[in-house]
Amino acid sequence: MLALASPAPAPAALTYLPCPENPGFSCTELGVPLERSGAVTGTIALSVARKAAADGPSASAIVALAGGPGQAALPFAGFVAQTLAAGLRTRDLLVFDQRGTGSSDPLSCPALEDSSFAAADRVYQRCAEQIGPARAAFTTQETVRDIEALRVAGGYQKLVLYGTSYGTKVALEYAERYPEHVEALLLDSVVPTNGPEPLGIPTLEAIGPVLRELCSQRLCAGITAEPVAELAQLIARLRRHSLSGSVYDGAGHRYTTHLDELGLLGILKDGDLNPALRALVPAAVHSALHNDPDPLLRLQALAEGLVPNVPSVLATHYGGDEIDEALFATTTCEEAPFPWQRGAPTSTRDSEALAFLHSQPAADFEPFDPATALGASLVVLCDRWPDASPPPPAQAPLPNVPTLILSGAQDLRTPTSLALKVAALIPDAQLEVVPFTGHSVIGSDLTGCAAKALSAFFAGTPVEPCVGARDVLPPTPITPTGLAGLRPPGGLPGRAGKTVVAVLDTLRDLGRQVVAATLQAGEKLPNGASFGGLRGGYARLGASDVTLNGFAFVTGVRLTGTFPVSKGELLTSTIRIGGASAAAGTVRFGSAAKRVSGDLGGHRFNLGVATVRVASAGAGTGEWPAVAPALSPLGREPLAPQPAAAP
Repeated sequence: MLALASPAPAPAALTYLPCPENPGFSCTELGVPLERSGAVTGTIALSVARKAAADGPSASAIVALAGGPGQAALPFAGFVAQTLAAGLRTRDLLVFDQRGTGSSDPLSCPALEDSSFAAADRVYQRCAEQIGPARAAFTTQETVRDIEALRVAGGYQKLVLYGTSYGTKVALEYAERYPEHVEALLLDSVVPTNGPEPLGIPTLEAIGPVLRELCSQRLCAGITAEPVAELAQLIARLRRHSLSGSVYDGAGHRYTTHLDELGLLGILKDGDLNPALRALVPAAVHSALHNDPDPLLRLQALAEGLVPNVPSVLATHYGGDEIDEALFATTTCEEAPFPWQRGAPTSTRDSEALAFLHSQPAADFEPFDPATALGASLVVLCDRWPDASPPPPAQAPLPNVPTLILSGAQDLRTPTSLALKVAALIPDAQLEVVPFTGHSVIGSDLTGCAAKALSAFFAGTPVEPCVGARDVLPPTPITPTGLAGLRPPGGLPGRAGKTVVAVLDTLRDLGRQVVAATLQAGEKLPNGASFGGLRGGYARLGASDVTLNGFAFVTGVRLTGTFPVSKGELLTSTIRIGGASAAAGTVRFGSAAKRVSGDLGGHRFNLGVATVRVASAGAGTGEWPAVAPALSPLGREPLAPQPAAAP
């Protein structure tokens, strides 16, 4: 448990100035050696922001460490200050961009920006050559020494280290090297100091438990009794041939697309950062097994950012401004525990990696196989990377200081198994596993448990287990392929009744797309963002309305019209219904309306919305909020780009 530190004057060797981009903070730069062994000369200017303790000068500080490696922390200074407010009365908060990221001399190499260079498995090799010997300076060990330099320059006796994802590895390694200067550890989504495991075996082992929790509490009733078994069946089919089908872009244009095992694994990993994507998986997998591949292919398109004007997680958190890809490549390839001898040529590395792969039990990779694990791994990116730094130091004992470890029960990037291993190394560590939550717990928890755990930790009281949580974005129902899969509501039989059910299901599906895309982009969607219908047409978001143009979720039922929008809800409007299968006519409806009325196929109706929803496919399941929950991208790890061929 963490008691509040006593205020004490601390000498200030750094000069801080107002920091306009982060109100409430002051900013400075700390010059540190580029590489402390002297093999590479030069200096790096670390950009640092400080929020002074509320009670005056402090003897200790909280240091916030972002993920990646390669994520800048300064853009999240305000979020961190708000999140850790309970610990800041007697402590300063220090947020800094680690070396090679953000505004701390960001690292770059042209190879990663050259779209004409097609040999993806050689991009990292070319990047290493372009960076040159300086790549030895961008390791976790050098960042740890930077933190120590920051502590000394600030005159702090102790540090509370708050790390997210890769930031936890930095925090743990600092605690190993400088245990006497650690007051406490706050670790969110743990990467051990000897990680990450290069073949992603912990990730693969976590897929089963993650899917089972997703479908717990009968949340997959009517979808599947065993999501892992259905996923395994689909993977077995994909091993024989890829999945093919259609997706529609934001202009309603149809494209043929494909999905293989690597793509399916990528969709599952994307669910770490976007719970809406994961919620769509069980029903989409079920549909693919029953000859309807389009829901899963659309899910892949959404995960890859194919909605016009909406960036993907890869674009936002890997190739964009928040993740320095060159730094990610350098730190990862220099120090990940690869199954080969450092300094060995590529051919030897490949043979050693394959030998290691084949020595692992096949069950370690289920429901995927070793070949897929290799194709998705860091091995195929770093096998040609020429090491410039010494091997990482051996693990050392961790100090038994107050420690809170947060783990998302649905985290695949840094599964709970890793948190358990680290917790076992710190006798008095407290571990909070947050259900229905993926990677970067503090930034993505919708249960409220992480915030309660933080408050208890800084108050010095025991952290209570997270119980009674519910899934805010539960699994969605199976997608109907046509009117035959729907049943009419009471009071409106036949095709007209099925059509009105299809209309409401279509609007619910549009709402899910908007929520998923908003979470994928990590920000409010821009005006003009548009979505292809699952079965054709498109919907376009305006500043105050949504326009539907032949938008289809159920085959043969198309919606056309314009809804005014207020606070994320569709206001009551009349839309035209057409399509080869539909009872043509009009429907009047709005998100807040309790009744739906209109004329379909010559049948006038005025029904309670609840009556229609009871008849809906998967009634009572998959209800999401109208507006996407607020998530923070702090610590969100990138997916490694996949090479053209595995070794």
